[in-house]
Amino acid sequence: MTQFCPKMVKLNLRRRFQRRVLILRRCIRCFWDRFLMCSLGKPIKTRYRMLSSTSSSVHPPPSASVHPPPVCHHGRHDHKDSDLVPLKISLLGDSQIGKTSFLMKYIGDENDDEQEDSQEKGLNLMDKTFFVSGARIYYSIWEVDGVEKFQDHLPLACKDSVAILFMFDLTSRCTLNNVISWYQEARKWNQTAILIMIGTKFDDFIQLPIDLQWTIASQARAYAKALNATLFFSSATYNINVNKIFKFITAKLFDLPWTVERNLNIGEPIIDF
Repeated sequence: MTQFCPKMVKLNLRRRFQRRVLILRRCIRCFWDRFLMCSLGKPIKTRYRMLSSTSSSVHPPPSASVHPPPVCHHGRHDHKDSDLVPLKISLLGDSQIGKTSFLMKYIGDENDDEQEDSQEKGLNLMDKTFFVSGARIYYSIWEVDGVEKFQDHLPLACKDSVAILFMFDLTSRCTLNNVISWYQEARKWNQTAILIMIGTKFDDFIQLPIDLQWTIASQARAYAKALNATLFFSSATYNINVNKIFKFITAKLFDLPWTVERNLNIGEPIIDF
């Protein structure tokens, strides 16, 4: 009995300590969320435009009046056609996080022979043309290299974009932390774009311990909330949420039906909006 009592006391003390640590973590997380919301300021709502379901001649919204890059025509359509809606999208994030793999998975491999023509130092330009409700949509996608010396391309890449994708590696906390810096720089050149946060390499992420997955997912959701951005976890290797992200952009731009539900389950590809 005398040996049992000290063990019970130690167990009770340990449980009290764990509860206090848990409460402290929640308080810190709540404070950090509020700090991000205050430091980033009130987000600006993006203006969208209704896409006619019958008209094949649709003009882009004022914020999307961009000229597709002349360096490549992977969509196999002349972007000067009167029924083509040219829209620009920016991809930002640190280097070596899977931006190019993500983009190639969406574009497809049928244009590999022309890929070299779209390459500039620090800037990768690709495009895709598709049909939506009788209109041809031309997405001109600008990927900025994450190396610091190439960040001079940010004004050119972000200006007039209808959507900006902030990407980070789900297995690298520092790339997630750097999303805030990418956001602050991008907002200097674009105040109206749809904002999306994308966590890459989900297939590697699910190999991490479950408590670490929970911590990273919670931080990513807090950042997305602070930026007023939609959050997706993705994998280019297994084509997880890649096409879904661009469908979401199209739906938001043209006020089309969006049927995908939020998914906040740890261990599954999160979608939070």
